[in-house]
Amino acid sequence: MRKIYLLLVCMIYALSAFSQTRKVEGKVTEQGSGAPLVGVSVLVKGTKTGASTDQDGRYAIQVSSKESSTLVFTYIGYVQREIAVGDKGVINLALATDDKVLNDVVVIGYGTSKKGDLVSSVAQVDMNDLAKAPVRSIDESLAGRVAGVQVNSSDGQPGSSVNIVIRGANSITQNNSPLYVVDGFPVEGFNLNVFDPQEVESIDVLKDASATAIYGARGANGVIMITTKKGKIGAPVISFSPTVSFDNNIKTMDLMNTYEFAKMQLELVPGALGSATDPTPIYTLLTRPGKTLEDYRNVAATDWQTPFFQTGLRQDYSLALRGGTDKTVYAISGNLNDQKGTVINTAYKRYQGRITLDQTLSNKVKVGVNANYAYLFRSGNSAAQGTGGSGTTNILYSVWGYSPLSELTEDEAIDETTSSGTDYKFNPIMNQKNLLRNNKTHNLNVTGYLDYAITNSLRLKITGGINNTRVINEEFNNSKTYPGSPNTTPGRTSGVNGSVSQANTNNWSNENTLTWTKTFNKKHNLNILGGFSAQGNTSNAFGFGATFLPNEKLGISGLNEGILNPVTISTSSLWTLSSFYGRAKYNFKSKYYLEASYRADGSSKFAEGNKWSYFPSLGGSWRFIKEDFLKNSKVLSDGKLRLSYGKTGNNRVNDFAYLPSNDVVPGNSYPWNNTYVSSIIPTSLGNPKVKWETTDQYDAGVDLGFLKNRISLTVDVYKKNTKDLLLRATLPTSSGYTTAFKNVGEVSNRGLEITLSTININRKDFQWNSSFNISFNRNKVLALAEDQLTLLSTTSWDNAYANIPSYIAKIGEPLGLMYGFVWEGVYQYSDFNRSSTGEYLLKDNVPANGSARQNIQPGDIRYKDINGDGNVNAADYTVIGNSLPLHTGGFTNNFTYKQFDLNVFFQWSYGNDIQNMNRHVFEGNALGKRFLQQYESYTDRWSPDNQNSSNYRTGGFSVAGYSSRTIEDGSFLRLKTVSLGYNIPKTILDKVKIKTARIFLSGQNLYTWTKYKGLDPEVSTYNSVLTGGFDYSAYPRARTLAFGANVTF
Repeated sequence: MRKIYLLLVCMIYALSAFSQTRKVEGKVTEQGSGAPLVGVSVLVKGTKTGASTDQDGRYAIQVSSKESSTLVFTYIGYVQREIAVGDKGVINLALATDDKVLNDVVVIGYGTSKKGDLVSSVAQVDMNDLAKAPVRSIDESLAGRVAGVQVNSSDGQPGSSVNIVIRGANSITQNNSPLYVVDGFPVEGFNLNVFDPQEVESIDVLKDASATAIYGARGANGVIMITTKKGKIGAPVISFSPTVSFDNNIKTMDLMNTYEFAKMQLELVPGALGSATDPTPIYTLLTRPGKTLEDYRNVAATDWQTPFFQTGLRQDYSLALRGGTDKTVYAISGNLNDQKGTVINTAYKRYQGRITLDQTLSNKVKVGVNANYAYLFRSGNSAAQGTGGSGTTNILYSVWGYSPLSELTEDEAIDETTSSGTDYKFNPIMNQKNLLRNNKTHNLNVTGYLDYAITNSLRLKITGGINNTRVINEEFNNSKTYPGSPNTTPGRTSGVNGSVSQANTNNWSNENTLTWTKTFNKKHNLNILGGFSAQGNTSNAFGFGATFLPNEKLGISGLNEGILNPVTISTSSLWTLSSFYGRAKYNFKSKYYLEASYRADGSSKFAEGNKWSYFPSLGGSWRFIKEDFLKNSKVLSDGKLRLSYGKTGNNRVNDFAYLPSNDVVPGNSYPWNNTYVSSIIPTSLGNPKVKWETTDQYDAGVDLGFLKNRISLTVDVYKKNTKDLLLRATLPTSSGYTTAFKNVGEVSNRGLEITLSTININRKDFQWNSSFNISFNRNKVLALAEDQLTLLSTTSWDNAYANIPSYIAKIGEPLGLMYGFVWEGVYQYSDFNRSSTGEYLLKDNVPANGSARQNIQPGDIRYKDINGDGNVNAADYTVIGNSLPLHTGGFTNNFTYKQFDLNVFFQWSYGNDIQNMNRHVFEGNALGKRFLQQYESYTDRWSPDNQNSSNYRTGGFSVAGYSSRTIEDGSFLRLKTVSLGYNIPKTILDKVKIKTARIFLSGQNLYTWTKYKGLDPEVSTYNSVLTGGFDYSAYPRARTLAFGANVTF
């Protein structure tokens, strides 16, 4: 009886509770346009009850039927509204978009700020545009999106590294990449591939020193703030985003046909044809008994490009669960990215998972944790990667250069008729299929925080995190690869071989801040932040290799059975950084702003006396739109002037660079105690005076809004000087060392950035908005080492060019200048005297091209004699190109018509040059190799019957060197992204219980307008500040067509 009584009580209580609630529903739209807003948070104030709007902007929520309730409507970028429910059952409202841009929240160092309150230059990336680009990583999609941010990739290989430079390069020899702050965790050299782009909430770029000085020693190169997505208040929401993409090469190179190839070979070695009784390789290859050269006009060339390239398939799947109450919000997500490259036996995979939890413990205390794990797998060798330093071993060299007359089958390794000791012609398809090149990356990033509101004005925040990375590299060369083949060239005695190495990096960080915020008399707004932090990093690497592996079937697992390489890898290092910092922000009536910061950094990388450095900043702004004389302006809706100064640093030097170093050399031994021991040699002279590279930066900007901010314009001008650059200065020979690191260099950057955003059409059924940005940067070297006017750099693409400078840095000139001879076409008959025996002898007043004068013939390449001494040599090298562009930018258009949306994005670079070394090899055979196929363009070359051609004759190249002949204009305008989407109507989705669904078709790298003759103008094989714009055997960038969907349940 008692159980029945308790059951009845519970039922009555439940019915009573149910009768005390009722449903309120409605629709939320954008004020002005009337467009429905999707994902607006609707919360019953003071309770855990919440809901969000669907695709049509509709919501439904339960409220108390007895007590008065208030609904809170929140949507990022819109004005928050609170509506008293009363007795209403339907509440429709429009959220205001006035001053939307000014109220957007951006993430800055140790906090956030409204755009309208900024005194510094901070750019916010439009994540909606980024989400529409079919790319595998965040950095790929940043190019052209933000003024002042230049993104350079070495080539188009899946998983290849990307360099990001903000407002020009500050350092000559050290790292120029920005500092990444991921959910409050500062990380140098962060690998953005470890994140699924779908999981990024916002990206904010801090560009001037007023914004970056709070990061002191690591802020000189700019700071990129990345905030990942978290849970949201409301019922659990499942998001699923599948995408399937197809990648194809944008371009392949046109090569000679069989006739032109045979003709070129006969021109190269006249009289070496041989006969049927005495067949030379040329005879066997070209004439075949009973055939003449003419017979090859209709012989199909062997196609090596088609089987080498393939259609790449990319599959990307993202799944996420988000939800929560006003006390607890959570998010769990995972991503799988599987990509097959456009070159056979190349691929890239990413397996990634993330979990976040934010818990409000009380009205004063909030804690949270964010954990991300990623496994990255990249297979296949880079197209720009050779073997043993020879340019003849790069994989595109073997594809382009192989004889079109070769009858080599897929199972044959070498064409004996064309192979030689200096040009090992190995089957490019067999080689590429059998090479094992694996790069495996494990990354774990965990951050946690405690946020304690001590009072309404004073807040303590403690954050901590770890970032652990393990990278494993595996190489294995079996007997069907060039490096492991038994059919070796003289001197190659490695047999089947392989190697393995591992590098581990463990980074930890702790940040502690106190923030005091106060408003006085509703006019004076003050925000003061103070904090201290500690960060440390440990790293180690080890590895070994082995040759003559007896059992190649074991692959990389059989290294222990071979002959171990005596040169092994074993290194370890560490560094720590301690910091104290503060910032004060003040504004009067949100009209006049003043901000100052100061940071002290102490680093273990420097010796006593130089461990600590100090980084101040000062900035101010004037919101003149709030002045009485502009309040009623019908044209100008926003106006602000900004001025700032700051000092930042770059501590990315080698750990313990101030200490002398020694190396163990196993190959050089000496007798000791009746045995031989490895020798130790000094390699670097220490310098305890080594200190930070420091940058002083000045910035002036204006932010304007017109016609209720339908037109927004931001213009920034800046100047930054970086001094105390670390360079290797020459030492006296009496020291026993050649060079040592010293703080002696100086570089300046000056620039202009313009960003224009417009709302062109804003109607209920049709919207069109645009965004345009353009950046100009002028870089100049102000100082090098003592008594040094130039700094030469080489590019190690071929042994013959290992010691030949290809780039130069000069005082008074920008970095990245290309260096070489000035090309003057070819020698003509008029440049020669003819002897009685018919020989051509170069006239005395005509300079030689570096070869002996008696060997130069009509049709040979000709260079300019800069110094006028009659002979062209290294003294005639000069600047022949500039790898830095005059300006870069991007242009985006977004269209929405009813359920359809269209995004079109253009990216460009103008004024930069490219050193096209592919033409150096395949448009004239500058390496001097026999039986080397050439580009079709070389069919137009100088000959007695074709004297107007600018291409030199066969065999007409002189000494090894770079020249302006292969310098090309690298400017381009690229249709980077086109994405067409369709939002499926709610009436259809309700039937299958789906909340929202969008399907889309996207294209990437669809078309490029350029004069560049190579595969792709967006290339820099040796991707550095000193050697930019170098193109040799780069992995082709792909054109991508993607199909996908974004679905929520």
